[in-house]
Amino acid sequence: MNVGIVGLGLIGGSMAKSIKARTGHTVFGADLDAETMTLARMCGAIDAPLTDENLPQCGLILIAIRPGAAVEWVRAHGAQISKTAIAVDLCGVKRVVVEAIAPLAEQHSFAYIGGHPMAGRERGGFTASSEDLYVGASMILTPDKRTDMKLLETLQAFFLDLGFARLTFSQPEEHDRIIAFTSQLAHIVSSAYVKSPEAQRRRGFSAGSFQDMTRVARLDEDMWTELFLADADYLVKELDIFIRHLTDYSDALKSRDAERIRALLKEGRELKASAGGN
Repeated sequence: MNVGIVGLGLIGGSMAKSIKARTGHTVFGADLDAETMTLARMCGAIDAPLTDENLPQCGLILIAIRPGAAVEWVRAHGAQISKTAIAVDLCGVKRVVVEAIAPLAEQHSFAYIGGHPMAGRERGGFTASSEDLYVGASMILTPDKRTDMKLLETLQAFFLDLGFARLTFSQPEEHDRIIAFTSQLAHIVSSAYVKSPEAQRRRGFSAGSFQDMTRVARLDEDMWTELFLADADYLVKELDIFIRHLTDYSDALKSRDAERIRALLKEGRELKASAGGN
């Protein structure tokens, strides 16, 4: 099968490397950065650039760019996508993307499904991509009324071949609600945490806790601004809940209320235990 990948950053680049390392598929790739394209060709992550000529030959198209750019790419290239092809966007939010791309797919008669690989690193770009990024990860898909079982079986086989441990099915609304808590809130908290003046004076005093809290503060502010705004309704709700809980701890400390502090910590420990795993 010919696989077209739009965007060869961390996510798209890792898809390309995984496909070439683990399958016999041919990969055509596109990226706006000329150096990225050169690196991708030199290391064998792609077989050739994705062009207007070979796009119609692709049976699967993975769109690994920012939400707004993904919609614009499909709008510009939808007529060139084969009617037998499957297009999957890999954006970190789903409602705004699916709502825009699904009608375009219907208009041009190709199959489309929203996707989101639950894997990442604090550093982006093709140089951070890896053929094993997706090993053990979950691949989220958002099927709709047009999605048939054969399509899901094709995608399941494909993504499992790349090392994904499972497929998780969700509706765009549910995806965005949950991801606001599991991903977006964590990035905001990390970004806010490193703004303490002590962050610059902590050398020799930091270990795993500090590293865990600050890892995702190394974010791409342009991409995450777009993701945050696309999910602002759910993200604000989670942020407000978090602020209320922080206030509980602050109030207990100000009043030197040992029992209240102990109760808050115990509650957090027990909730983490009941949630289990990652």
